[in-house]
Amino acid sequence: MSDLKQHFQYYWIRFTSSLESDRGRGEVSATTVVMAAALIALAIAVGATLSTRIKDKANRLNLG
Repeated sequence: MSDLKQHFQYYWIRFTSSLESDRGRGEVSATTVVMAAALIALAIAVGATLSTRIKDKANRLNLG
């Protein structure tokens, strides 16, 4: 078995056991909260950037 496959299996087992223990306790880990906050911040930043670019593009249109 290759080293990469062994590492993958190790991390997969750790992930599933962590998931099972979290599910059993009904708790949300700090990592989950941080990842959710990071994804929300990223979504807000992307939305703001798109909104600004669309407004700028619309203001540059010559309709007259």
